[in-house]
Amino acid sequence: MQLGILYGIGVGPGDPELITLKGLRLLQRVPVVAYPAGVSSKPGMAEQIISQWLDYEKIQLPLKFPYVQDRAVLSQAWQEGARQILPYLQHGQDVAFVCEGDISFYSTFNYLANCMRQLHGAVNIQLVPGISSPMAAAAAAGIPLTMGDRRLAVLPALYAVEELENVLNWADVVVLMKVSSVYPQVWQVLHRRKLLEKAYVVERATWPDQRLYNDLGSRSQLKLSYFSVLIVNRN
Repeated sequence: MQLGILYGIGVGPGDPELITLKGLRLLQRVPVVAYPAGVSSKPGMAEQIISQWLDYEKIQLPLKFPYVQDRAVLSQAWQEGARQILPYLQHGQDVAFVCEGDISFYSTFNYLANCMRQLHGAVNIQLVPGISSPMAAAAAAGIPLTMGDRRLAVLPALYAVEELENVLNWADVVVLMKVSSVYPQVWQVLHRRKLLEKAYVVERATWPDQRLYNDLGSRSQLKLSYFSVLIVNRN
């Protein structure tokens, strides 16, 4: 029997209408849809985005990926996810794994796909791009992310303020993802460099409860949710 195809589909930052036509067509065609499971019995972000596009006949596979930094724990979860998907592929069924944002942009799917190749080297894996959060945040702020020869830097997570200091020395536009846990430190850096007027924070971009902050001078203690992006446009 011919193996099924494993599709990695980026479903965008939150608004269900921002799924690409190709991604939606495949999502509605495949018999099996997998996605990262939510926390505390709540649906995860990707599951919420696609919920209105799924019918009840589809097999749904919520895969558990813990929110930890321990590489060994994560590797075990990726391998277990691949093992759960493989039997469907071996029975000739196509599987779509969906994740928020773009499938190649800091996506869990890349690790899962590597584990799948280790389990069965002949598996056909195809990627379908989506809109990532920096693009969505820039649109929400009403600013271009880049223009002309401007240099763009994206930091997926900030673990030391020195990283931001170094990037601000050469980049024209800086995007900080997962900024909520380090926002007070980032605010201090931007204040010292007189960049607060050129910075924007977008919380839960494209969701109904999206919030935009573009006057950070008086917002040194913002309480932000996990899905918050900060953009510094130096020019």
